[in-house]
Amino acid sequence: MGHALIVDDSATERAILTSCLEQMGISVLIATSGEEALEKIQQALPDLIVLDIVLPGRSGFEICRELKGETNTSKIPIILCSTKGTEMDKFWGKKQGADAYIPKPVDQEELVRTVRALIQS
Repeated sequence: MGHALIVDDSATERAILTSCLEQMGISVLIATSGEEALEKIQQALPDLIVLDIVLPGRSGFEICRELKGETNTSKIPIILCSTKGTEMDKFWGKKQGADAYIPKPVDQEELVRTVRALIQS
């Protein structure tokens, strides 16, 4: 079904997200910072990116904006996934180009629905 890049500095969150996506038949790559994510994307374009906002170095908002501004990565669906779950955070995430915004703790059923909708579109 493709492969996803999970960008999160929390081992617990990475494990939950990885398990959920792998159960859907999606292979998963992991990055723990925005810089590492950009390096991995240069090596192989993922079909989907699940991106935390609060990361060491550059924020998920910055990474999202950069990826959506580049021709070769602009079409990759990005799900922002963060404990920052206010309506303003969601609004700002969408302004940066995110295709979806899921607050933490992650509702796994919502994640599955969102991933299916984004991969099929």
